[in-house]
Amino acid sequence: MSSTNPFKDQSSSSLTKKLLRCILYALLPLALIRLYFYPLTPSLSPTNQFPHTKPPIITTTATATTFTSPSPPSSKEHHSSNTETPCDYSNGKWVPDKFGPLYNGTSCGTIKDGQNCMSHGRPDQDYLYWSWEPKDCKISRFDPKIFLHFLRNKHLAFVGDSMARNQLESLLCMLSTASKPELVYNLGDDNKFRRWHFKSHNVNVSIYWSPFLVKGIEKTEIANYNRLFLDSVDERWASDLDKMDMVVLSVGHWFLHPAVYFYGESVLGCHYCVGQNYTEVGFYDVFGKAFKTTLETIMERRGGGGGGGGGGGSDSDSDSGKGIDVVVTTFSPHHFEGEWDKLGACPKTQPFKEGEKQLEGMDAEMRKAEVGEVEAAKEKAKKFSRIRLSALDVTKLSLMRPDGHPGPYMYANPFANGIAERVQNDCVHWCLPGAIDTWNEILLDVMKRWDNQSRWSGGR
Repeated sequence: MSSTNPFKDQSSSSLTKKLLRCILYALLPLALIRLYFYPLTPSLSPTNQFPHTKPPIITTTATATTFTSPSPPSSKEHHSSNTETPCDYSNGKWVPDKFGPLYNGTSCGTIKDGQNCMSHGRPDQDYLYWSWEPKDCKISRFDPKIFLHFLRNKHLAFVGDSMARNQLESLLCMLSTASKPELVYNLGDDNKFRRWHFKSHNVNVSIYWSPFLVKGIEKTEIANYNRLFLDSVDERWASDLDKMDMVVLSVGHWFLHPAVYFYGESVLGCHYCVGQNYTEVGFYDVFGKAFKTTLETIMERRGGGGGGGGGGGSDSDSDSGKGIDVVVTTFSPHHFEGEWDKLGACPKTQPFKEGEKQLEGMDAEMRKAEVGEVEAAKEKAKKFSRIRLSALDVTKLSLMRPDGHPGPYMYANPFANGIAERVQNDCVHWCLPGAIDTWNEILLDVMKRWDNQSRWSGGR
């Protein structure tokens, strides 16, 4: 009868253990090298809790209610952005999206009445179920918690005209599905200067009315033309630059109005200045000059120190070490097909198909001026380590959405008493919710790319 040798088994077991230890010792240096060159990054899942990264910048005693609104799975593929191959957001198509918007016309209290198409009885709802699909990249469905995470303890300012307000109110509604904003500041007619605070992440979001970005005097009944001073920024917003961490600039349509243009003590000319003894110069070059002055002023005031220590204002600025992100939302086309007070002013209920509508004429020229100034500013900003700039290129994708405007539904139930002979239409601004929500999805995508770039470069 055979017997088991206990010493033989013990020797085999000991040899196995030694072999495992050798393998572990060999793998440990490889793992350390892997972590050094490819550090792990925290997941930005909506369920994660993010710690505060720096002391709060605002103190408030008001109570803000925070709630979570679970988002359905997205038809858009989640992706990790690659900053070395930036996304061309202008090149793509609108595709059906069965999930629709994150909010509705009654769930958000910040929608301007004129853009609340759902509550005003717009009968069709197909305009709510489209998403923009760029050809060369993917845009994830908007995640409010990720957006708020990127802005924790920061101040985001929208500066511009009513299109800036339209985008701001879209963003507030999207963010409110995760955290309720509290209105903490309100000044001016038509709510032109407002600020909200998200207590959950200590985030401030503001709107500054400035339809030219530069110093301007708006037209009156006495002088039916605007006066623009192209060498000076509008201090109604620029005086707060030291308090801003991110600024979104959005203007355009006010430059189409009659105006006289000044540069220092000189008059450059005018646009559509009937009865004025000035040279007609149009507004495309003036539009570009306004952005040039604006972007250069931001760099001058927030680029102090340059090199490795830039991003601040003057030496006396207590926040001289923090950077600023600058986004220019490009021109948003209108879709008037008839008279503004007739039923068929913007009658379409579907997006244009790919290739059906070309970007040309005024829309193309306005976009060209903005993108050109952003690219020029990027070159100048290379000497500053803490200034980032990007064009939020929404002109083409907005051009393809003639169905996204309020039309006659800028007022509640405009046809309750039958079809009126004349009814005011809005074919410039965008329904909320609606196509303009895509602008903020792209804004978040830009922020992700910046964050990805910072991780690899070791910047902020």
